[in-house]
Amino acid sequence: MSKLGRKLTLPSPPHLLLSLLLLLSIIIINATATATVNTERFREAPQFYNSPTCPSISTKDMCSQQAVHVAMTLDFPYLRGTMAAILSILQHSSCPENTRFHFISSPSSTYLHETITSSFPYLRSQIHPFDTNSVSGLISTSIRSALDSPLNYARNYLANILPPCVRKAVYLDSDLVLVDDIAMLAATPLGTGTVLAAPEYCNANITAYFTPTFWANPSLSLTFSGRNACYFNTGVMIIDLERWREGDYTTKIVEWMELQKRMRIYELGSLPPFLLVFAGNIAAVDHKWNQHGLGGDNFRGLCRDLHPGPVSLLHWSGKGKPWVRLDENRPCPLDALWAPYDLMQTPFAIDF
Repeated sequence: MSKLGRKLTLPSPPHLLLSLLLLLSIIIINATATATVNTERFREAPQFYNSPTCPSISTKDMCSQQAVHVAMTLDFPYLRGTMAAILSILQHSSCPENTRFHFISSPSSTYLHETITSSFPYLRSQIHPFDTNSVSGLISTSIRSALDSPLNYARNYLANILPPCVRKAVYLDSDLVLVDDIAMLAATPLGTGTVLAAPEYCNANITAYFTPTFWANPSLSLTFSGRNACYFNTGVMIIDLERWREGDYTTKIVEWMELQKRMRIYELGSLPPFLLVFAGNIAAVDHKWNQHGLGGDNFRGLCRDLHPGPVSLLHWSGKGKPWVRLDENRPCPLDALWAPYDLMQTPFAIDF
């Protein structure tokens, strides 16, 4: 038989269809990722330098106890917010060169670190892959889909993700900006045996975060017995990672998440397990370090005003994010305080 007459062996129709679908899905995923990277163009940020009184730390030393260690998650939806947060931290720091950033990302998104370093080529940072499969099966649906992202739960595993040489870290959400020196926040005294510090809000109704099933079960509701349990926002925390590891607090949090899968005891994403484990046993931080709720509630994201008092950190927790509202030409008044830190090349970005 001639070459032209040779019989070609093709996959059977089901296998061919499956192969084509797999190929198409790969093309779509790659095209989406490429389009996102190409459309989100960020300016290079100015470089900031230490004041003369700052201790000297090697640029390669990611473990120094003299450094301020900042931990943040890194993903596509909040990349623009992360960039703004980094810029605000560096701009207001007295020792910006002594700040060490630890970015936590899913293994498939670690290349986002390249976007960060292209805008901050001098940044002292590391990327730490987080296996989201380890937590996906523990996540219960909440009132807002964004709260169900596995990366929202990375803070539960922070002591395991960061290297053991990092003894203390400031954990920050990506929808905030600082207008004060982060070293002052990092220096919050934790006291003897306390694992974390955060601003507490004792006027908030902590009972609303848990279901009637929780409160009707004495063995569960007694969890807060003898504790002056107050609500605190987990988007700004100072964590003693050594004490966390020694007390195996990740296991304590995971146990509550496992119970939640068996019987619904709370409603709001990753926050309630933290309240169950830590509320009433944390070191207090001045409220100025978390002017939260600027994104409105979890349903409509309406505009909100600042809480009374001084401001060191602005936090757009809630549904509304400033970069989204600016792009949609419906900003809230306080979104103008976020805009100067926006590095994305948009009509709203303000040059330095």
